[in-house]
Amino acid sequence: MLRGGLSRIKESLNRINPSERNAAQYILDHPEKMIEMTVSELAEASGSSPSAIIRLCKNLGLKGYQDLKLRVAGDLQNLGTNGDEYKEISPKSDIRTIIHSVSNNNVYSINETLNILDADKIEQAVDWLAKAGRIDFYGAGASQLIAQDAQHKFMRINKPCTAYSDAHLQLTSAVTLTEKDVAVAFSYSGETTQVIECIKAAKERGAKTIGITRYGTNELGRLVDVHIETLSSEADIRSAATSSRIVQLNVVDILYIAVASRSYEESLRYLNRSRKALQNSFRIK
Repeated sequence: MLRGGLSRIKESLNRINPSERNAAQYILDHPEKMIEMTVSELAEASGSSPSAIIRLCKNLGLKGYQDLKLRVAGDLQNLGTNGDEYKEISPKSDIRTIIHSVSNNNVYSINETLNILDADKIEQAVDWLAKAGRIDFYGAGASQLIAQDAQHKFMRINKPCTAYSDAHLQLTSAVTLTEKDVAVAFSYSGETTQVIECIKAAKERGAKTIGITRYGTNELGRLVDVHIETLSSEADIRSAATSSRIVQLNVVDILYIAVASRSYEESLRYLNRSRKALQNSFRIK
């Protein structure tokens, strides 16, 4: 069943023009009514226009109004199975509340991302990664930790890859890529300068490029060949990336498992070989 209509609208609400926003807000406030309405009826009820609603659907990456209706209907049917709504931690929250809220927020963000993940884009990314001569993973700050996680996983199935923490090394690596290689950039905002410069350099060398960012339009998403979008309802007041990091790690796991499954027996041999080496060298006997 199609889902993700309400998630797309929530994430895009502050980035669309006023006429589209009127319709979007009405849909969020009255989703049950909207799925029974025509474009003209929604335009009249929301103080918008039919053309603005069609533009809204296009800006949400949907095929049209019927696609939006089907996704909102799917969201309503799925209501209550996606985890509670995102919950902010308040001052002096007790430990039980924090445990529940943090865990719920991570589950909620993964499920929201699941609703908008494009399987065709994932398939294309997996195909490129499986055939890559070398894979570069780029990221800054918390996103660099995701890049390192990706390197750790792909290296264990014998995929030559890098995830340098130094920005200079990332760029140096990018300019040595070829058309046989793949560059993967992590930036939830999609606006991290050093990551964008690496992708520009990789594209100039003919490498295929993949960007994993928040949902919606951003500079990194515009630059890459395949833009994989994620959703996280984090507020601005936070000490570091939390659920946004979790959803991107989940995407890494999806890509890794999919690539490994392309050559299952070979991947298993390399995994067992690295596991045995690590156990023999670094675990107390």
